[in-house]
Amino acid sequence: MPSPFLDRLARGPLLADGAMGTVLYQKGVGFGESFDALNLTKATQVESVHRDYLAAGAELIETNTFGANAVRLAPHGLEEKVRAIARQGVKIARTAREIVGVDAFVAGAIGPLGKPLEPFGQISAAEAEGIFRATAEGLLEGGCDCFILETFQDLNEILAALRAVRRVSLGIPIIAQMTFGDDGKTLYAHTPSLVVRALKQAGADVVGINCGVGPQPTLEVLEELIAAADGTPVSAMPNAGLPQFVEGRFLYLASPDYFAEFAARAVALGVRIVGGCCGTTPAHIRAMRERLESHLPAEKLAPGAEVRVLEPEPAVAAPPAEREEPSLLRKLREKFVVSVEIDPPRGINTRKVMEGARLMAQANVDAVNIADSPLARIRMSAMALAYQIHTHFPRLEIILHYTTRDRNLMGLQSDLLGAHALGIRNILCLKGDPPSLGDYPDATAVFDTDAVGLMNICRRMNQGTDLAGNSIGAVTRFAFGCGVNPTAENLDAEFEYVRRKLDAGPQFVMTQPVYDVECWKRFVDRLSGLARIPILIGILPLQSFRHAEFLHNEVPGIHVPDWVRARMHEAGNEGQAAGVELARDLLARCKSMANGVYLMPSFGRYENCLEVLEGAR
Repeated sequence: MPSPFLDRLARGPLLADGAMGTVLYQKGVGFGESFDALNLTKATQVESVHRDYLAAGAELIETNTFGANAVRLAPHGLEEKVRAIARQGVKIARTAREIVGVDAFVAGAIGPLGKPLEPFGQISAAEAEGIFRATAEGLLEGGCDCFILETFQDLNEILAALRAVRRVSLGIPIIAQMTFGDDGKTLYAHTPSLVVRALKQAGADVVGINCGVGPQPTLEVLEELIAAADGTPVSAMPNAGLPQFVEGRFLYLASPDYFAEFAARAVALGVRIVGGCCGTTPAHIRAMRERLESHLPAEKLAPGAEVRVLEPEPAVAAPPAEREEPSLLRKLREKFVVSVEIDPPRGINTRKVMEGARLMAQANVDAVNIADSPLARIRMSAMALAYQIHTHFPRLEIILHYTTRDRNLMGLQSDLLGAHALGIRNILCLKGDPPSLGDYPDATAVFDTDAVGLMNICRRMNQGTDLAGNSIGAVTRFAFGCGVNPTAENLDAEFEYVRRKLDAGPQFVMTQPVYDVECWKRFVDRLSGLARIPILIGILPLQSFRHAEFLHNEVPGIHVPDWVRARMHEAGNEGQAAGVELARDLLARCKSMANGVYLMPSFGRYENCLEVLEGAR
């Protein structure tokens, strides 16, 4: 049966739209509302989003039906209106197409159920298939040109959706997209090659990747995905990097120009459908359209250096003496303190991170700070790794990142008491990244309190009571601190939050990565006007131009100045050496304006941190 949609793909790349939820949120729709239900209650508002994308140059628009299934609609009491919501979603998109008057395709969007299937959950594959079928029937009744299955993390779940759609209609093309993590695999460790084979066998006409990661990691997954597709059209619709919470709203970092270059690179690789997911807007799609129409060659970026794993040596342990004052605070008064970050592993093997700790101990680094599941991705317990390093390398100060994301008020205080009993005394109080950023977007965050509340808990424990005023039997000896962002776009707003943190009495401050000495001077001047507090400047050595672009455009809280990115671009394949040189120069110039440095190795390259310290200590 001829398909106008597949015929169009055969003629060349096709530009899809961007996020629906992001734009609706910008228009004032709250996260507590059902976006899908707006098809029935605020059709004009949904239609305006479609029109904006079509005007920006999109040739494929997705219906506002990502969550239009009985499971996701049940909390809103709308599980009986699945077909009506799906049908109306297509009608709204078709109306927008008619109003704008362009020859575009309407894709009936189907997302995951929002609850895991067996064996991880209680929904069987057969039950899931029935739930997806109701949505597919509504979309087909509305007259969609194709189906798009998107943001699936479970291969079994998307296969159930594929079967459901195929049973509804054999003739309408299906785009099947899965979400991959920064390790290039799905949540359940399926590789792109395995995913492509399974989706093609199940009847997908287009296979692809969407959501999850930003443009740069998506390009890395695409190379394997396109090779495995073996001629089957491939689609790519990444997020606009990672969101940052600013003034009560989530903002995405990847600019339209950055996304435009991504589109050119993706098409150069062989992608046939390119678009955007969370955080992308009509501005991103317009920039992508203009870039693709320019027919300029895609820019090539220099690859980074290989990761080197260090060989182990026996650890030397010696119990530290008990002190009335936390030793970290004493060191911050007496010397320039050097701390190096170590991320817990994503599995159970601690060999590489322990080798990093051993290297730091041998180099007489003062401290290591242990991150607490950054970017809300599952890692070994930060406290467990902190205790292991503390046991093997007791001369190293341990600074434990501790977030309020995963524990209620009882759990927070229980764990702090346990940390103190284990000898972990230095706590960096953080709120933590929301689960929506990580591997389990449907996980429930706790957030009984924030970083300010956590510091208040530490202060109360140092006075001998818990938060409720109950005695804990003795005073704790925590040295607790907080994080700040010297590169915040709105420094006035950042300092309003800094003032709140300072009111909680932190004993030290650690910063987000800094790349410019003038930026650092401005921040220190303002901070010194509020409080005299030890501060450790955050420095993250760059590895390549590609790395610099990724950090600047896709990671919340990091700003890499234009001149630094230009320097990394000029360095080409010598990017790692250039990154170390830039970091070393920055440290030398900023050292007199800080009490210490907080070095963050990229990709586990702990030796880079030692190279930065050469000549600067």
